[in-house]
Amino acid sequence: MLAGFAAAAHGVTVGALTIGHPFARETPPGARTGGAYFTVANAGKDADRLVAVSSPAAASASLHTMAMDGTMMTMRAVASLPVPAGGTLTLAPGGYHVMLEDLVKPLVKGDRIPLRLTFEKAGPIDVVVNVESMTAAHPHS
Repeated sequence: MLAGFAAAAHGVTVGALTIGHPFARETPPGARTGGAYFTVANAGKDADRLVAVSSPAAASASLHTMAMDGTMMTMRAVASLPVPAGGTLTLAPGGYHVMLEDLVKPLVKGDRIPLRLTFEKAGPIDVVVNVESMTAAHPHS
């Protein structure tokens, strides 16, 4: 774990933003990509945007969306995600997520990995992501 990353494993509040239940699914041996999920609750009167993500657990990290196009699952990178004033942004399996690309090592259940979220207004927020089973679902999905 890198110095300077938040010690709390289940979530963190900075200003008006609360990052809830950050988790990733474990990956099979040899997997080069993984996903991370969480909620961002905005108790403030102003909207914000999640504009970047990074983690030392992967060579790169980016924001993605997943959708079904008929019978075909499609994923695509998105430049940013809105966090509405008084609302919640949800990143969960089957929707918006953080794509961790070129993993340093497979994600193993029980591991904890640092993740930096950068917001347009709130700036960087560091969280610790719990690695859960491959079948873990977001508690709000």
